[in-house]
Amino acid sequence: MMRLRSLSHSLSARLLLLTIFFVMLAEVLIYTPSVARFRLNWLEDKLGDGHLAALAVVAAAQDMVTEELENELLTSLGAFVVDLRQTDEPTRLLRFDMPPVPERIFFLDEGNAFTLISDAFDSMINGHDRAIRVDGYSPHDATTKVMMIIDETPLAEDLEAFSWRILALSIFISLITAVLVYVSLHWLLVRPMKNITDKVVAFRDDPDDVASILPTSQRRDEIGRAQRALHDMQDALRAALKQRERLAAMGTAVTKVNHDLRNILSSASLVSERLAQSEDPKVRQAIPRLFDSIDRAVDLCSKTLVYTREGAPPLNRVSLELSRLVDEAEPFLATARTTETQWLNEVPTGLKVKADQEEFLRVLVNLARNAFQAGAMTVTVRASVVDSATQIDIADDGPGLPPRAREHLFQPFAGSARPGGTGLGLAIAREIVSAHRGQLSLVESDASGTTFRITLSR
Repeated sequence: MMRLRSLSHSLSARLLLLTIFFVMLAEVLIYTPSVARFRLNWLEDKLGDGHLAALAVVAAAQDMVTEELENELLTSLGAFVVDLRQTDEPTRLLRFDMPPVPERIFFLDEGNAFTLISDAFDSMINGHDRAIRVDGYSPHDATTKVMMIIDETPLAEDLEAFSWRILALSIFISLITAVLVYVSLHWLLVRPMKNITDKVVAFRDDPDDVASILPTSQRRDEIGRAQRALHDMQDALRAALKQRERLAAMGTAVTKVNHDLRNILSSASLVSERLAQSEDPKVRQAIPRLFDSIDRAVDLCSKTLVYTREGAPPLNRVSLELSRLVDEAEPFLATARTTETQWLNEVPTGLKVKADQEEFLRVLVNLARNAFQAGAMTVTVRASVVDSATQIDIADDGPGLPPRAREHLFQPFAGSARPGGTGLGLAIAREIVSAHRGQLSLVESDASGTTFRITLSR
């Protein structure tokens, strides 16, 4: 049972069965006109035999054709009546004394293709022990019309024998064709597809196994293109998995180093607070710079930990009034701003977004902090609803992003716009927006300022 079930799910077995089925269907379509042609030829031959028998009787002397000889001729023909009609000659007749009444009359010169097919199947089904009348022109003389009343049983038996021969031939041709088609398609299609499937499954189970990599193919058809594409994809994916393993190991190491580094920075912060009480002017002058360096180091540790966290941040999305959320972001920008800078909230009152309050607040703070640290004096937040989506623009009047920052935008440790920056702020912001099923993009950046846009589906 399991063996039969596995065969039913096999592409090769299905291909073999479908080939046999379609060849048999083709044979059936060929059989129907063939059996009609066989019956027509059989009846025409019968009319020709009757024509010759009638002419033989006419050619003989009158006293030579006895009633017994006439009955013997009719019996050998399998006929009850033979009648010849010509335009310029009288009727010539052979008949038994008591011929049966025909149950069907067939005119061979009047039937169409569908009628001939229908009559052929009628003969096979109902032709046993039935007398029929057949009218048609003799195959030996197109001017002589022959009418015969015959027993249809021999015709029905010959049609059945012909059908069995056709069936046997069809089965033989179907099997030969199916085997040839199966072998050809198995070699050209099924075997390479099975090889591809086995390699994909093996690669899924063990990507590190070199044997699971599909070799390249020199075929120029779709199978060859699929094999080459899969080979390239496996190579790229294998390299990406190796890179991911290295990054994961490095992330684990960075997390451990980060933990120890934050403890060291906390100790340094405590020492710095004591140094701030020093009466030495030089020490007091250096303290702000020391505090700033320690704050930057702590901020770098925090951002690195956030970015190395696997997967998207867990979200608790609720309906929030965007204008109030922008106001809540301002206190978090105190360390990045000066008294001359401005944080402008131009979001319409009542406009709401569905977001996680803490995570989305982090996005606004990261974008604004980057702008102020890059030299912007004013950062403005605007929002509007466009095509069933909320667009939030964070625009500044800073010097714009340098070319290198635009080339590596949103890439950590590569897309920073200021010396000493890490680029983690933008990378984290984009990750959070993506978790909200939104998009963070750069609208413009030139000497007059930079504008980032957050697009959220409503």
